Amino acid sequence: MGILSVFAVGSRGWNDAAAWVKSICAFGENRLIAGRMSIVEEFQWRGLLADCTDLEELPKRLAAGPVVLYAGFDPTADSLHVGNLVPLIGLRRFQLMGHHPIALAGGATGLVGDPSGKTAERQLLTRELLEHNIAMVKEQLRKLLDFDTKKNPARLVNNADWTAPVSFLDFLRDIGKHFSVNMMVGKESVRARMEDREAGISYTEFSYMLLQAFDFYQLRKDLNCELQIGGSDQWGNITAGIDLTRKKLGAHVFGLTMPLITNADGSKFGKTVAGAVWVDPKKTSVYRFYQFWIRTDDRDVIKMLKYFTFFSQEEIADLEKQHVEKPEGRVAHKALAKAVTDLVHGPSATAEAMKASEILFGGGLEGISEETFKDIVGEVPTKEITRSKLDGNGIPLLELLVEAGVTNSKGQARKDIEGGGININNVREGNTQRQVTTADLLFGRYLLLRKGKRNYTAVNAV
Repeated sequence: MGILSVFAVGSRGWNDAAAWVKSICAFGENRLIAGRMSIVEEFQWRGLLADCTDLEELPKRLAAGPVVLYAGFDPTADSLHVGNLVPLIGLRRFQLMGHHPIALAGGATGLVGDPSGKTAERQLLTRELLEHNIAMVKEQLRKLLDFDTKKNPARLVNNADWTAPVSFLDFLRDIGKHFSVNMMVGKESVRARMEDREAGISYTEFSYMLLQAFDFYQLRKDLNCELQIGGSDQWGNITAGIDLTRKKLGAHVFGLTMPLITNADGSKFGKTVAGAVWVDPKKTSVYRFYQFWIRTDDRDVIKMLKYFTFFSQEEIADLEKQHVEKPEGRVAHKALAKAVTDLVHGPSATAEAMKASEILFGGGLEGISEETFKDIVGEVPTKEITRSKLDGNGIPLLELLVEAGVTNSKGQARKDIEGGGININNVREGNTQRQVTTADLLFGRYLLLRKGKRNYTAVNAV
């Protein structure tokens, strides 16, 4: 397959995804047009422009007409994570302004491993695993970029298509000849590793820069690509590609980097106690994905709105005003969580996640799926009881409340019920003679008990 081959895009199962991409694209485009802001100005006010190889000439080139640009990702996992979203949403911003985005999957570079930002060697992946990861990720890209528009459709390419056919000797002669070791060891990604005598850097990862540079050269030669965007840790790799393209093609191309995101407390963005926050709902449920954004530090929420949403400058200013005046209302957090979850998972899944988020605040359980309910149960104390106790006439509520640890005694349980403080499945129960049976179980196995406003206990009948 040649460089012009683009992954086939099937339509079955993607119609809904394509529909919400188009709706969000149109929504974002209207905002951008209304704001009359150039794409570079857009990046600047959002705090998304860390550096640019030619900040004087790039805006002029962008103003002259549409450009082809790309951002690459190495498919080291079978799902994108939230940290991958910044450059990909960056591509979307350019697409909304009429430019032509390319998402590049590192089928070749992923076999080597990028040393940027890493203190140790990456574990090498097999070709089969990389191909599987690319197949999984391409489905997720459909939600972030519009591959179907006739005006400026996005493309997905694989750098293995043009790298694999080149022999080692040919690569050394035609590409390696243009790079001095002095220049390569001066790059931050290499220098940092070489200064660590214990970790060091292998020749394999040392060569990564040449492979990424080769990508930019090939994309410029065959697809007229003029701009590469990426995280600020990619600066060395991007400038290497610019140098190679200039030397071999005599072409002037550009690089633009975006800041690496850290939280206000200094921790790495996108990590939780449970690990990375993934785009694939099988790895991170939609509910937990939504909750990740809801739980954004108050100090970070406006910054995240600028980075991850398509809200206009005026809309974000209004959200910031509400956030400052009444932070407990969490208006900005809710707007952020809804916007990003809509983008990644679609409005229907977002609506369920939002409804689920209200359950631990007394909201109804109607329409919640079992998978989402399990996520909710994971956030409250859980007590197992023998299912047979609920058969027939069931177990007295007074006894259940004690067994589940909701109250210390039947006497206290009686007082709590009479005082209106006990809820079963978020429905207040005032009958002290109430029997709880299998008919009360959610999904045939769960009960959600609540004492007062916030004290929840889940009961799992096994």
